[in-house]
Amino acid sequence: MELTYLGHSAFLLEADGKTVAVDPFLTGNSTAARAADSISPETILLTHAHNDHVGDTIEIAKRTGAKVIATYELGTWLGQQGVENATPANHGGTVAFDGGTVKLVPAWHTSSYGEDFVAPGVPAGLVVRFGGQTIYFAGDTCLFGDMALVGEEGLDVAVLPIGDHFTMGPADAIKAVRLLKAPAVVPCHYNTFPPIRQDPNAFKQMVEEQTDSTCHALAPGASLTL
Repeated sequence: MELTYLGHSAFLLEADGKTVAVDPFLTGNSTAARAADSISPETILLTHAHNDHVGDTIEIAKRTGAKVIATYELGTWLGQQGVENATPANHGGTVAFDGGTVKLVPAWHTSSYGEDFVAPGVPAGLVVRFGGQTIYFAGDTCLFGDMALVGEEGLDVAVLPIGDHFTMGPADAIKAVRLLKAPAVVPCHYNTFPPIRQDPNAFKQMVEEQTDSTCHALAPGASLTL
């Protein structure tokens, strides 16, 4: 299974001829490694409704017919925008997709789309089982103690925001690594906007000095093979 970082919080998962996109914010993303029209996933997974996570979902889904899995309000709203395979779900639920499953778990953040703040609802983290691996996408969140329960899912990889200001920063992300106990950690949600400037290599050093995990600070466009 190959995990590719596309910049900000956007990722591709590829295994067994199947492709999953997570939070595909590419157009307007200064760190994006790919254009929206260059990816054709069968499945799109969304953590929440903010523009920098929904991103190009509607265009991609209409072009490819991708199944889009999101929390209830966001999934319903996407269906109203013409996304035929929008699949509303909610915390605690597990949804199957072509090649895997995703379980929605809590995240502490906000969630709305556009200047009119439509599709209000709640954010989620994603526990994705795909290609023989279990990957946790925390989404945008602060640190919270129930990450320890997420860690009981048997994670292979934890993808964590480190930007601070809108999410947890590096110091809290280190605490999250200890709670989650994933052997591999990938940072995201940094260096896209001035308020979230961080040094991913400094975070990598912190993780590997202070925890038992290995940190993969991927440059946009780089991949991790699992």
